Amino acid sequence: MFTGLVQAIGTLQVLDSEHVEIGGLPSHSPVLKGLEIGDSVAVDGVCLTVERIYPMGFVAGISPETLNLTTLGYARGGMVNLETSLRVGGKLGGHFVTGHVDGLGEMESAVESATSWEMTFRTGDPNVSNYVLRKGSVAINGISLTIADCDAAGSWFKVAVIPHTYEMTNLSHLQSGSRVNLEGDILGKYVEKFLLSPKSSGSPGISSGITSDFLMEHGYG
Repeated sequence: MFTGLVQAIGTLQVLDSEHVEIGGLPSHSPVLKGLEIGDSVAVDGVCLTVERIYPMGFVAGISPETLNLTTLGYARGGMVNLETSLRVGGKLGGHFVTGHVDGLGEMESAVESATSWEMTFRTGDPNVSNYVLRKGSVAINGISLTIADCDAAGSWFKVAVIPHTYEMTNLSHLQSGSRVNLEGDILGKYVEKFLLSPKSSGSPGISSGITSDFLMEHGYG
């Protein structure tokens, strides 16, 4: 489990179909501090397991499916966002991010305003768009962001990125058409699961007191 608050940027190299190497980290990087074999690290929002540790980076295991279904498969030499897993008692400054990418999207534009960067993205994947809603949370390349605006289908959405986040993550390296990893809010997935469950449809003898109308009234619509 992660929070979507990026700790560092590294460079990614695909070693083979089962391993990637993350390098370019200073020895004092918060990602390397206390890092151990078997730990989980979010690499551009993808949860990977550390297998070897070097003074300026680490090697993580990866499956061919993950390489094919995320941006990591063609990010060779590219800059990737890094975050170590949330520890008990740690600060939750973003939102709960699992590191399981739901689908890919593309950056459409990035426009600098007086206080932020307004970035728009598109996705044709319903595994992502189903969970896109105004003021909801989304993880873009592992970064926790709030959706400022979106269309009804959730296939287009806008986020406002503060200068610090823009400069300290790989968002500043994106160009129009750049692909990104997207993960919807896990809380929305549980709400959807509940609403689709037979238990929520008024089955005899089952009464939770929570209905779709109740959720809509309390901001989950």
